[in-house]
Amino acid sequence: MIQGILQYEFLQNAFLTGVIIGIIAPLLGVFIVVRRLSLIADALSHVTLAGIAASLFIEKKLMLFPGLNPMYLGMGFSVTGALLIERLRSVYKHYQELAIPIILSSGIGLGVIFISLADGFNTDLFSYLFGSVSAVSRTDLYIIILISIVVISLIILLYKELFVLSFDEEHAKAAGIPSKRIHFIFIIMVALVIAASMRVVGILLVSSLMTLPVAASIRIANGFKQTIFFSVLFGEIAVLGGLTLSYYLDLAPGGTIVMISVLILIIAILFKQLYSRFSVPKSL
Repeated sequence: MIQGILQYEFLQNAFLTGVIIGIIAPLLGVFIVVRRLSLIADALSHVTLAGIAASLFIEKKLMLFPGLNPMYLGMGFSVTGALLIERLRSVYKHYQELAIPIILSSGIGLGVIFISLADGFNTDLFSYLFGSVSAVSRTDLYIIILISIVVISLIILLYKELFVLSFDEEHAKAAGIPSKRIHFIFIIMVALVIAASMRVVGILLVSSLMTLPVAASIRIANGFKQTIFFSVLFGEIAVLGGLTLSYYLDLAPGGTIVMISVLILIIAILFKQLYSRFSVPKSL
């Protein structure tokens, strides 16, 4: 595989993209899980699917913008969906969780319409749904690098604010933290990362990479920073392991990455149970 990576550009693109996504997806996933917004990744991924289908429809049926990267419109739809979620959360102040299923349902419906207008599934759309290593272009890699730089920089700059907001939003407001502005920036980051991850993992599986490593990390980590560390570590193991197995066994990379994440989660749960059972109480 190493020889193939050095020789073929598409493998270089896939490997580097996987490494980057393995960092930023679980990194944001920690804040998503702690804030009990896990379903937001599913909602925005389905909105992204609508944007991809719309882009393919515009290009192939309307003959407009030939050669346009569908990722651009997918990102546009994802960011729009994120903004609408924020708007609906303010409309339904006492039922804020309603915003996510509303946008999720809208994304599915819109995606189905554009898919039908484009005469059903085709190879391009299928690769976006479940991920395709060979489809990762150099342009995709540059876009993902840019997004990762922005996301990591913002998390470093806003770490304290995001930490407080994640655990106690009322205290954050009382402390003078601009919660609405911070949450707005955060949800835009989530939308961009979801759109960027679809090439490797696939639109329908991207939420798994943002939640499963975090779920495993929560079982064994002590403290928030340690949770972030283990989440990124497990994400990288899943991505690199998935890409390696898919290369040698000719498997779908997205599904392989997700199943390795599931395996890591099972191991973490069993480890925690065994550790709790056999650990000696301090009082003894």
